[in-house]
Amino acid sequence: MGVYVTERASSQHPLLLERYQAWIEPDRTGVAAEFEPFLTSGLIVLDTNVLLDLYRYTPQARGQILDALQLVSPRLWLPHQVGLEFVKGRWGVVADRTDQLRKAKSQLDPHFRDAWRNVQQALRSVHALLGRFAADEVGQAELDKFINAPGFDELIRPWREALGKQIDALRNAQDVMLNDIVSGTDPILPQVAALYGDRVGPRPTEEEIQQLVEHAVGYRYPNKIPPGFRDMSKDTPLLAAGDYLLWEQVITHVGQAGAQERVLIVSGDVKDDWYEPRGIDSGSPRPWPPLIQEFRSRTHADLLVVDSKSFFQGVADVLDAKITPSTVEEISRTTEARDKAKDEFKGPVIAEDAAALPPPEGAALAAYRAAHLSSSVIRNAVTSSNHRMFQWWLIGATEECGLRERGPGEPSVDLIALSADKLPPAPNWILANVLRHGEVPTPSTTWIAPWMVQVINMSPRADRASVLRLARRQLANRAEGDSSVGG
Repeated sequence: MGVYVTERASSQHPLLLERYQAWIEPDRTGVAAEFEPFLTSGLIVLDTNVLLDLYRYTPQARGQILDALQLVSPRLWLPHQVGLEFVKGRWGVVADRTDQLRKAKSQLDPHFRDAWRNVQQALRSVHALLGRFAADEVGQAELDKFINAPGFDELIRPWREALGKQIDALRNAQDVMLNDIVSGTDPILPQVAALYGDRVGPRPTEEEIQQLVEHAVGYRYPNKIPPGFRDMSKDTPLLAAGDYLLWEQVITHVGQAGAQERVLIVSGDVKDDWYEPRGIDSGSPRPWPPLIQEFRSRTHADLLVVDSKSFFQGVADVLDAKITPSTVEEISRTTEARDKAKDEFKGPVIAEDAAALPPPEGAALAAYRAAHLSSSVIRNAVTSSNHRMFQWWLIGATEECGLRERGPGEPSVDLIALSADKLPPAPNWILANVLRHGEVPTPSTTWIAPWMVQVINMSPRADRASVLRLARRQLANRAEGDSSVGG
């Protein structure tokens, strides 16, 4: 974990100013004069997402970015943790993109159905007016003849075809496929490997990894010491400690090299466990001063942390890399889309969104543990894209029933699995008398979601009972809340 170097006041600055220099000095992130020496003579470390984003860019943008990286290739160094996460993470990035494009056409259907429902509502409104104020059955019949489902389908057919054509073009334009990753013919990996040559950090021993992981999750993260404390909710301590392992490997490498004066870390995320949040009038976030100070005290090297866009814009400005404004914009869009998919949710997750929306990383497993589930069958369900509705329900129900607290970046969830209303919440809900006797109260008047029936039917006895117990508890809580409001 490293030993902190004893500080000594210089002849120019008192110890107070030396020790807290990182807090006192102005932010240098966007200052070109400060950036240039790091690009031209510093050690450059790209974090995992900077490399994985190569699989998210269009071929044109990727080509420009790889050419720009060639200009700094002799100064690139790959920590073992970044290399491991990169080679393992490629499949997930390509699989996610493939899955989104595969589902894109089917996800148009709900929007067209909503449009037809709105047209129907408008039709019913005018129908009612004609009947109420004119008793005009002829006018009503004319509207029914002119506005109907077959006519609507015919009207939207060219729109649907145009949208589908664009989706097909996107699918056909993909130049890296899942089979490339699986078969070892990935065209990007050899180019990345050539950029680094043999400048790849050694693998730490199991004992070193264990000590660092324990230090991260046992001391640094609970005390919100950067970097990486926002990853505390990830599935395992080893996954949670990824950023800290990267941090320690860079410090160890620079400390052993000895002669390195500057280190540039390029971060694919502007997270608040790397960057200090700033007020509205204080400009963009800056790297946490404790990070800068810790790095200096342990390595005697200066550290600069920048995001992907700033880095590649800097390479273009300082080293005359051929990066077009459209590529810079694509870098921004890619980062924003990745961060939005991971952390951003507008309002609570509802049934209309849940089937196509991946939960935040680790949230479903945290809910699995909070509900005291134990079977591998249900564990697989909370990690499979085929059971998104159940995952979101479990996340929401365990938080709603007080079994756990909502994690960082986790949205609220408004999703139920049982209903005691007279009518089903959706047409495909079924009466709960399909369940075993005694599993729900009054099964002949209780509705159950079809996705819940699917999970229940494949669950072993103990988990089946636990899942239904949670569903009954949520139903009772909502009924109690409704009666309180009514009273």
